Amino acid sequence: MPTGLQMENSHSTARNIPLQLITAKILSTEALVAGTVRYGMLKYLPKQQPRQFKFTYQSPDMEEGYPGNMNVEATYTWTDNNEIVIDYKCTTDKKTVLNITNHAYFNLHGAGNGDILDHQLVIKADKFVAVDSGLIPTGEFRPVAGTPFDFTTPHTVGERINADYDQLILGNGYDHTYIFNNKEEVDATVYEPVSGRFIEVLSDQPGVQFYCGNFLNGKSIGYGGKPYIKRSGLCLETGHYPDSPNHPDFPTTVLNPGETFTSQTIYRFSVK
Repeated sequence: MPTGLQMENSHSTARNIPLQLITAKILSTEALVAGTVRYGMLKYLPKQQPRQFKFTYQSPDMEEGYPGNMNVEATYTWTDNNEIVIDYKCTTDKKTVLNITNHAYFNLHGAGNGDILDHQLVIKADKFVAVDSGLIPTGEFRPVAGTPFDFTTPHTVGERINADYDQLILGNGYDHTYIFNNKEEVDATVYEPVSGRFIEVLSDQPGVQFYCGNFLNGKSIGYGGKPYIKRSGLCLETGHYPDSPNHPDFPTTVLNPGETFTSQTIYRFSVK
């Protein structure tokens, strides 16, 4: 699963790379979250150190239709600063495309305890990537100013989620990539005022996919046997923009032989 977010035209040539991607069952022509095989569902070879796990995977040439034998590493480290640091490292032996991310859900009330609509969110981005009815980027970078997508100052997730706005209707809520224009250390924050729990997100990637669990339906049972109901968790998935290989003006996701892709995302936890 070299691309972690949606991609259009599963049979195509993107940036001179022939792709014949396996499509997800939900869509007929798009590779949604890279099709049917997801790295998070595969068997990794874990290497454990104190407060650190390194997961490695070898993706064979043309798995999911992507060229190249790819070596993937994801290292999770818990620090003395109450941070989860995720370090990614990938190499390939053929020219390919890569957009790797983390799809963890957060609910600062506690796992399975209600929804996240009262969580206060800040995303330091003045534009987001508009999508079509298949949640595929149209190519438009839309300003957030004056829209329900403006989280440059704190707003609760649920404050404007039912607004009569085309992108909220298309996504059944928030399920969009924000384009960072932040020059500060922290790119996004989440705050739950009752408990005081606070998350800061730091990343070297150009954007973050904000998803608020619109399609959770209670069928997945989580920690303590609690079902994950609609909007019972939110995701802040750092990475490149979805469908980047089909948009030459998007930051490139091409990985060439001899190159090493590295990236780091930090989730920092505190109480205030």
